[in-house]
Amino acid sequence: MQERLQKLLAQAGYGSRRACEDYIVNRRVFVNGKVAELGQKADLAVDTVTVDGKALAKREALVYIALYKPRNVLSAAEGQDDRRTVRDLIPVAGHLYPVGRLDFDSEGLILMTNDGELTNKLTHPRYGHEKEYRVLLARKPDGEQIDAWRRGVVLEDGDKTQPAHVNFLSTSGKGAWIRVVMGEGKKRQIREVGKLLGLPVVRIVRMRIGTLKLGNLKPREWRYLTGDEVDALKGRDAPKVERKPRAKTVTRRK
Repeated sequence: MQERLQKLLAQAGYGSRRACEDYIVNRRVFVNGKVAELGQKADLAVDTVTVDGKALAKREALVYIALYKPRNVLSAAEGQDDRRTVRDLIPVAGHLYPVGRLDFDSEGLILMTNDGELTNKLTHPRYGHEKEYRVLLARKPDGEQIDAWRRGVVLEDGDKTQPAHVNFLSTSGKGAWIRVVMGEGKKRQIREVGKLLGLPVVRIVRMRIGTLKLGNLKPREWRYLTGDEVDALKGRDAPKVERKPRAKTVTRRK
């Protein structure tokens, strides 16, 4: 059966459909030896589809991994310099891509998968999946600063952040921990908001993506998601994933 190329690429683990469209626009995709066009369809049973010269294989078994990304690691599948990436921390064969991003100097939960459909659902703005962070501030916030963060702040580029859930958690020396829950994720948004409010950010730890929680994972540790966790991320109406037995031991790569 013929399907749109961006869907085939997403199913093969090349990212969200939007990201896969870029492969096509940049002339990196060929169908039967000819440059592919946006909107084109193909049937992998009869057509040869290649990306950067590599033939698209049948759909890989879907993999879902929760990782605690430490500081100073790129949230990318491939590095452009000598810095380590989240992909380097998971010794599992096949295509695996991070869902969303965390700043180089931030830490916490990253979902690694080859499920392009789920990646699109969790990253597309229209779905508004919540992300929860614990944020360490260099100074103790007052009520006005917390309220301003909750309402939304106009960033330096002129965009205003959407309303967010912000709560004080505890003091930490001269600073404080707060909880931030939001449905958007502009580049370095938390750090910029903190700066504009006079609350320098010292540390950011992502605790949750949608229904998926960081749990007891420590930096560099990772684990496979359970079937129930995958079902919850996909929504109640999603088909149940096959629950094959997996090792329950948390793996840590040093």
